[in-house]
Amino acid sequence: MKKVLALTFIMIIFLSGCSFGSYSYSDSFFAMDTYMSVTANGANAQSAVKKAKKQVLRLENLLSAHKEKSEVYRLNKNGSEKLSNDTIKVIKNALKFSRLTNGAFNPAMLPVTKLWGFPDKKYRVPKKSEIENALKLAKPEKISVNKNEVTLNLKGEEIDLGAIAKGYTSSKIIEIFKREGIESGIVNLGGNVQTLGAKPDGSLWTVAIENPDKNSEYLGKLKIKDKAVVTSGGYERNFTKNGKMYHHILNPENGYPAENGLSSVTVISEDGTLSDALSTSLFVMGKNGAERFYKKSEKDFDIILYTEGGKLTVSQGIADSFNSQLDFDIVKKD
Repeated sequence: MKKVLALTFIMIIFLSGCSFGSYSYSDSFFAMDTYMSVTANGANAQSAVKKAKKQVLRLENLLSAHKEKSEVYRLNKNGSEKLSNDTIKVIKNALKFSRLTNGAFNPAMLPVTKLWGFPDKKYRVPKKSEIENALKLAKPEKISVNKNEVTLNLKGEEIDLGAIAKGYTSSKIIEIFKREGIESGIVNLGGNVQTLGAKPDGSLWTVAIENPDKNSEYLGKLKIKDKAVVTSGGYERNFTKNGKMYHHILNPENGYPAENGLSSVTVISEDGTLSDALSTSLFVMGKNGAERFYKKSEKDFDIILYTEGGKLTVSQGIADSFNSQLDFDIVKKD
């Protein structure tokens, strides 16, 4: 469902001050419908980055809902398929987050998303009756997983793992880095950022969070290491019809773009999959729902919320490592 238009990253990574030397290797490429960059530092940097790129392309060919030879595409077409371990893991995670968020994360929204034209960019505003009929197919609880076989038990049901796939992929890249002996690296999968360790000089990575309003360059800058940072917002992908803007993050309850007063949600955690899934989920929940979820959740993550009215809220775990020219409130765990 997300993330960026061609050359627009949700977050910009600041590498100034890094002394990578001859043991740094980077590659940039296009995959999963976005531009990506991978950087590793260490004796095996080149090998690690090449393996990381190969992993991205392999996972894209498994998890894409739109590539005709992918496992997910075949599952949607046939209704039942035996799948690889990675695809099973991502689907299980998607179903887990659907339950955890009481349906705010819904991997079975593809029939509704297609109505709006977001997958093929043939945008339209569907009729309410069309949306209501498509929502009858958006039932993740009807999806069954039996060992390595997944069955979509509703005829016409389709899944899309786009709101979780890049987070899973970035975590898999970090695993490759560790196996290659890399202790410092950064992955930017179209705005899904994940870091390993600190920069080579020992300082923290700096991730700048884009301001959806564009009235200042950034909402703020976050100092991190060993973290995944993922932002979702309605400003990322949208179209305008008869003067009204419609964005790609749909509310699973009514099938329309989520309208809850939020412009963007950033989730920070050690788990790329969790950050990816929750950034979409919390956006759907809205500011009050996102804060309640954060306060009561046993999951270890932090949040940055920005409202359409320009109000910025940051969770207590990152308040000291987040620098902004804007005033911000701090939300604390219960």
